[in-house]
Amino acid sequence: MTSIFSRIIRGELPARFIWRDEVAVAFLTIEPRSPGHVLVVPRIEVDRWLDVGEQTMAHLMTIAHKIGEAQREEWGSDRAGLMIEGYMVPHVHIHVWPSWSPYEFHPAGIDRAARPADLDEAAARLRDRMRAHGHSEFVPEDGPSGALRLGDNERHDNAR
Repeated sequence: MTSIFSRIIRGELPARFIWRDEVAVAFLTIEPRSPGHVLVVPRIEVDRWLDVGEQTMAHLMTIAHKIGEAQREEWGSDRAGLMIEGYMVPHVHIHVWPSWSPYEFHPAGIDRAARPADLDEAAARLRDRMRAHGHSEFVPEDGPSGALRLGDNERHDNAR
């Protein structure tokens, strides 16, 4: 069964994209732990991170690092929180968010009613910060949009 993330990646559902390349995408979650909370997602649909090839996983972490740096600067946070998941949506994804406390890792800290205008503002701020860091090539234009389309059957050599 196709995950909701695969549908977003194919452009069937909208998202607030922060990063797009041939291996992965990153977009704002609709249930943030803090403003600017992003999900880094491989284009390949794999639900267990240990089943993701090492090169792809390293690439995802590189993207997460770049986004975490931008978040920390943009929101003035002490740290960037990071969590690898694949349970709620069976498609590996890395959560990255501006972080001020370890309590943000608890599910009670999730904003399940985030306002679309707040998400749009956070996405625009983060895109601008990513461009300022020299990543314009991978940062899409502002506004919800579909992803760069690759063939549905495309596989990467480093994926199992």
